[in-house]
Amino acid sequence: MGLISLIWGIIALLWMVLAFIPLLGWGNWFLIPFAAVGAVIAAIGLLFTHASKRGRAKTGLLLNAIVIVVGVIRLSIGGGVI
Repeated sequence: MGLISLIWGIIALLWMVLAFIPLLGWGNWFLIPFAAVGAVIAAIGLLFTHASKRGRAKTGLLLNAIVIVVGVIRLSIGGGVI
């Protein structure tokens, strides 16, 4: 689960970089739920993984959380979230 959430977070991060391009900001509307699913996968990975092997799941959760926060801020600046 940790590896899946890490890969999911990397894909979300790359998608976030793409959504920074002008006129592609609408991609944030799809990016936020995508990253939320990745965060849920990471949380499940944290619950069911031994304490010594939680690094990937923690990193995946952090990446997805950063993507969610930046996506919401980007939408609020652009007027997409009121």
